[in-house]
Amino acid sequence: MYDRRYASLRHAQPLRSDEGVAFDDHVFACILAAALDESALKRSSISEALAFSSEEATQFFSYAFPLDAAPLCLKRAGPVELADEEVLLRELLERYCAPDDIAGRWLIVLIARRAMRDDHLWQDLGLTNRGELSRVLQRHFPALHAGNVNNMRWKKYFYRQICELEGFTLCSAPHCSVCFDFAACFGEEDGVSRLAALARASEAA
Repeated sequence: MYDRRYASLRHAQPLRSDEGVAFDDHVFACILAAALDESALKRSSISEALAFSSEEATQFFSYAFPLDAAPLCLKRAGPVELADEEVLLRELLERYCAPDDIAGRWLIVLIARRAMRDDHLWQDLGLTNRGELSRVLQRHFPALHAGNVNNMRWKKYFYRQICELEGFTLCSAPHCSVCFDFAACFGEEDGVSRLAALARASEAA
């Protein structure tokens, strides 16, 4: 189950005295646990869920889970295919991430891939709530985070930023205040985390 995988992954990470780095470790464990869950449910391979080639998987595990080994299926992963919008999202995140931010460089890959899923981004990343996602973005992409002054949903905000950089718009309304789809961009990003949902399902079984 997801919660057991998460606990196991956390044991594979070193103890950190720095709270920020410890939080990064939590985020990486959440994302990998979500990917393992998708793989167990036959929704995707772990490699597809994380967008890692075999070389990237080895490097990532060496960085984030040094007390464990990368799953064999990741070691055998082939080249990663990226959709155009995933490439654009990677490029957007790269603009706002410091070159020496190692955790941030991994998060560029992971956030861009998990954003291709259908739920709220914080759920796609396996996080506990939207607040954790905001903390991730504020920590590793501070200028990008600061630009979301109206608290737009993060996926919508990313796509809006990409549109502005590319010189086009997907919005037909002249301003958000007169848009009929306002709630789709600014509505609450609530819901149940994947970990909590699976725990409930396990208790009910």
